Amino acid sequence: MTTVELTRFRVRPEQVEELLAARPDMLKDFAADRAGFVSARLVQLPNYEFLDIVEWATPEAYAISREKGPNLPGIARFFAAIDYLVTAEEGTLTD
Repeated sequence: MTTVELTRFRVRPEQVEELLAARPDMLKDFAADRAGFVSARLVQLPNYEFLDIVEWATPEAYAISREKGPNLPGIARFFAAIDYLVTAEEGTLTD
């Protein structure tokens, strides 16, 4: 069953461009380093908030990714642009 990671976070206005510029390299690093990474979509919300919707092949793949944290440059650059975490949830894709 596909696990879905829903992470909502806020970015300072002056960091939005950096976040978006860092996104492609973060996705490349995820694809290269995160077994079980399926896909990711980033949704821009009002007030400099974003929702990152990431699909993982299994809950275990997601857990291992969380443990690795920002271990590669592209991931670290993307994470560094985030001001603070609003919410983080995990669910199972049902369709």
